[in-house]
Amino acid sequence: MVSVCFVCLGNICRSPTAEGVMLHLVREEGYQDHIEVDSAGTASYHIGEKADQRSAQTARKRGFDLPSRARQFKADDFDRFDYVLAMDESNLASLRSLSGGEYDDKIHLLLDFDPANPKGSSVPDPYYGGDGGFEHVLDLCTSACRQFLDYLVEEHGLQPE
Repeated sequence: MVSVCFVCLGNICRSPTAEGVMLHLVREEGYQDHIEVDSAGTASYHIGEKADQRSAQTARKRGFDLPSRARQFKADDFDRFDYVLAMDESNLASLRSLSGGEYDDKIHLLLDFDPANPKGSSVPDPYYGGDGGFEHVLDLCTSACRQFLDYLVEEHGLQPE
């Protein structure tokens, strides 16, 4: 089983969007017995809350469900996940600080897996913006998760069920 955790600041917009997209792709392509998907936030602002309603509505319009509740990423999550994918440089820095260098090989920017984006690109936080920002985040996450799934299949020799 390969495990991945998507991480943003509050775990109510970007990371649950990426989680919902990835879960959909994993199930659609038959890899649900091979890939575990989760999300978390670097901060504790929204623990226990559902995804932001604007994220959930945007995702639902395109057939994605955002089922998780916000939680904070903890140091022991590094032992649980093979891949920890940050949405932006700030999240990346927070994760690396928490890792203390021990798990840096597991920590990546999500968009680094999508060749359509330059290395080091961030998924922008749509929280304080309009609906267009949530659409843009969903577009970025959909493309990057598709590429990341292809990477996992190739890297780990996964076969669909």
